[in-house]
Amino acid sequence: MKTILLNDKNYNSELQTLCKRPACPAHIEAAVAEIVQQVKERGDAAVCEFVKRFDNVDMTPDRYLVTPEEIAEAKKLVTASQKQAIKLALKNIRTFAKMTIPKSWKKQVRPGVTLGEMYQPMERAACYIPGGTAPLVSTAVHTVGIAKAAGVKSVVAMTPPMKNGKVNPCTLYALDLAGATEIYKLGGAYAVAALAFGTETIQKAEIIAGPGNAYVAAAKKLIYGQSAVDMVAGPSEIMILADGKGNISFTAADVLSQAEHGSGLEHAVLVSPDKKFLTDVEKEIYRQAESLTRQGPLRKVLENGVFLIQVKDMKAAAGFAGDYAPEHLEIHCENPEAIAKQVRSAGAIFLGQWTPEPVGDFTAGPSHVLPTGGTAKYFHGLTSMDFMRRSSIVKYTEAAILKEVSAMERIADMEGLDAHKRSASIRRTK
Repeated sequence: MKTILLNDKNYNSELQTLCKRPACPAHIEAAVAEIVQQVKERGDAAVCEFVKRFDNVDMTPDRYLVTPEEIAEAKKLVTASQKQAIKLALKNIRTFAKMTIPKSWKKQVRPGVTLGEMYQPMERAACYIPGGTAPLVSTAVHTVGIAKAAGVKSVVAMTPPMKNGKVNPCTLYALDLAGATEIYKLGGAYAVAALAFGTETIQKAEIIAGPGNAYVAAAKKLIYGQSAVDMVAGPSEIMILADGKGNISFTAADVLSQAEHGSGLEHAVLVSPDKKFLTDVEKEIYRQAESLTRQGPLRKVLENGVFLIQVKDMKAAAGFAGDYAPEHLEIHCENPEAIAKQVRSAGAIFLGQWTPEPVGDFTAGPSHVLPTGGTAKYFHGLTSMDFMRRSSIVKYTEAAILKEVSAMERIADMEGLDAHKRSASIRRTK
């Protein structure tokens, strides 16, 4: 854990490095490039090799797909209270997703000219559900649930197998409830590549959405263009802006909430103008950490990924948050809405000490699939729109185009495109 004093005029090199952290470390991207190429060239043969190497499971192509019998078995293993929790989360997520579906529209914008937009759901979307270090049951509803709400007919899910070659029962139940039409027992970079290029048994997807570790994030970056991707969403991050008047135990617990994910590359950043508050929270973090179960991953992040940063005031805290562009941003102060307006970039913002980040992870409604590694400056969290196609609508009458032909001709002349010019001018002489 590191404590740093922010110099408002000139960030020290450590803070500059923190703000410019790569979404995908170069050495990981290089390793993933070879995996992606092998799957592209050798299809199922490469996938079988990688599932053995990375997941330690012998898997033949005929066993990739989860069967109806496996789904039925999983349903029996999920308790009534677990089912109730998953149903609540899915209900809230579907409600929010439907509220954010873009609407098609048309309007006459000038005499004889009608413009608009048409939105249609994609036909085949893929959702990646992490499961290597922890079964992220919630991601099933935060991805598949949104795709189905957007109207996608074919929603494929990919999730790593457990050591017994099966999918975690709760994850499988959530995927089925959310509406997944195909569920594959495959994970990691090789699964992303299989979805992007297709194999002998796996049909390619139009978009690949969902979070993952740095290897999954690198794979999504490398296959961009072969399929669409939602964003680069790698190891989790949380930043908390606190004025120092809030509950110390709450703040420490929230710092630890993202540190336990498992890769060791997670970040937890606490920013406050109150030096004593930072010191007190640090002690409380260590105290609470002792009672948590995931000690291995936790210790890695506590050593290298937790930063306590002292700033001049909350305005400076908001400025630093915009530079860092966190995946999750909590704001603990008397008027969090006012501070939020000063933050230039963040994946999701949680207002007040009664709104911890896990409400976003589980039940709030907006997707917990969010940009990491500073990419919140140009990516947004997963929404219904990501699963839709947008087409411009343009319609001219004869009178309307004749008013603009001359301008079209002049622009075509400037660009040296005489076929373009003729396409416009021929309508004048007809």
